[in-house]
Amino acid sequence: MVPSGTNRYICGEKWVIVMFIGQYKYNLDDKGRIVLPAEYRRQLGTSCVINKGIENCITLYSEAEWEKQVNKVTNLDFTHKDNRAFNRYFLSSAFNKDIDNQGRIKLEENLIEFAKITKECVIVGAGNMVEIWSMENWRRQEEERDERFESISESISLPQ
Repeated sequence: MVPSGTNRYICGEKWVIVMFIGQYKYNLDDKGRIVLPAEYRRQLGTSCVINKGIENCITLYSEAEWEKQVNKVTNLDFTHKDNRAFNRYFLSSAFNKDIDNQGRIKLEENLIEFAKITKECVIVGAGNMVEIWSMENWRRQEEERDERFESISESISLPQ
């Protein structure tokens, strides 16, 4: 039995759990492409969806996970202005991407600028999604997180 709340799909007769973990350092090439870690490519297959993340990074989703996220966003009550704004932000910055034979995807120029990626970047597993950070923004994020980790861990409530 697969635990509820996990990202899973059936592959043949067994459940496969999609979970992105770890961090990897890569360089953006001159054509705006980045290599995805082999471990992530195995879980993604031949395509993915990228969009603007919330904290100046690029987020990457499997097609199945993207479908779940779109369902959540499009089910927000459209009569609320903030819901419409979030919907526009989330969906208008999204792009379907094919993963080429070398395991690369091309990042859109507006997303590269948004995330302030120049060349060096960090690809981070974040459970059901992947984040792509500029090296500078990732270092700043890590420093802030490391300083606050104890208080963060005390303020959240993990399910039993």
